[in-house]
Amino acid sequence: MKNIVILISGAGSNMAAIVRAAQQEDWAQRDGARVAAVISHRPDAAGLAFARAQGIAALALDHRAYASRAAFDAELAAAIDRQQPALVVLAGFMRILTPGFVARYAGRLINIHPSLLPAFTGRHTHQRAIDAGCRFAGATVHQVTADLDAGPILDQAVVPVLPGDTADSLAARVLTQEHLMYPRAVRACLQRLAALSDAPPKPPTAG
Repeated sequence: MKNIVILISGAGSNMAAIVRAAQQEDWAQRDGARVAAVISHRPDAAGLAFARAQGIAALALDHRAYASRAAFDAELAAAIDRQQPALVVLAGFMRILTPGFVARYAGRLINIHPSLLPAFTGRHTHQRAIDAGCRFAGATVHQVTADLDAGPILDQAVVPVLPGDTADSLAARVLTQEHLMYPRAVRACLQRLAALSDAPPKPPTAG
């Protein structure tokens, strides 16, 4: 069974969308995959209650209890590794991860960002798109690298920026598409990783 670990900070609506898709599309039977655990750095994260209600292991690691970002990331990695994850999914996880953590899960750590990358990395993406006069906005699923929001793009969803849009109204329209795209991208990642693991080893080249 290919285990998925999802990291959240709050309500975890994208996490919930992934869990529901896994249930409705029967990933366990069709892909040999399941959401094994949901972890948050905030003990009050509402998404943890949703995960528990679905029978998924849910864990809170309060980042304020650790002396440094590296110390927290080490404990977070230990909790993740106990699940033997095939894929680690950031779903509204509002912490910048250390380069060592990112390297530990290289190629199997993905994130969703609320802009059409490479445009508008970082925060306040919707207001920045409106201020720039963009006609379209959206969201991007990408592999996580040490550079913020700069990893290889895996999937994107596009929405129009409408006259009179506010950051909140645009965010709501983008989020609807995120809930459709992220489960699709997660499943595609699992299938890609499975294909790589099943591929025969390359013969050695002649010296």
